[in-house]
Amino acid sequence: MKQLLVLRHVPHETLGSLDPLLAAASITFQDVDFSQQPTAHPPLDGHCGLVLLGGPMNVDETEKYPHLSLELELIAEAIQRELPVLGICLGAQLIAKALGARVYPNPVKEIGWYDLTPTLQASSDRLFAHLTRTEKVFQWHGDTFDIPRDAVHLASSLLCENQAFRYGKNVYGLQFHLEVDPTMIARWLDVPENQNEIASLGGEIDPQQIRHETPAYSKRLRELSQHIFAAFLRLIHKEPGSAGVF
Repeated sequence: MKQLLVLRHVPHETLGSLDPLLAAASITFQDVDFSQQPTAHPPLDGHCGLVLLGGPMNVDETEKYPHLSLELELIAEAIQRELPVLGICLGAQLIAKALGARVYPNPVKEIGWYDLTPTLQASSDRLFAHLTRTEKVFQWHGDTFDIPRDAVHLASSLLCENQAFRYGKNVYGLQFHLEVDPTMIARWLDVPENQNEIASLGGEIDPQQIRHETPAYSKRLRELSQHIFAAFLRLIHKEPGSAGVF
């Protein structure tokens, strides 16, 4: 049975809706939570791919969070081995940095539900081809990234132009959170550090509005996550370097 290496940064940011899809695809995973194991040094050997989840830190805070340097090394190694790589939020920023792109503060923080629009290039992408219109997705980030050199820009939002990219055939960075469900969102809103972050924005973000909007958008988000994540998992069952439509 194939096994993914999954890197987490805080306990409440988990695989979410990706978890049952892994089971359905007969893929297990090694879950490394750096908030609990800050000195962990998981090898890439024996894994069929790499998934990096979100977190509140900046990619350049390597002195405070030394594991970020290790993650950059693992990303570079996975790309060199032509393994599928998926980064979500901080994970996408780490992939961008590993590929030499700039990561920096977005002009505004996106926290809550926002419109996501696919680019023209998304129509020919394995993961994004079915995304034919603007959709509501869940966001929680303050940083953004430049699209890495030779990568394909796949999605944007009004407040953050670079929302998704593909590098090569099987490396994906997603700034937004497809993996969340209503329970996860409620949990995130109850985390004291997250509450302090929202409070520091001086009323720009209304957590009650997020709670109110979540039931209206969660069903469609789950459908999108099933399509996009399932397409990513199909890459794992292909041989490294195999050809085909992007």
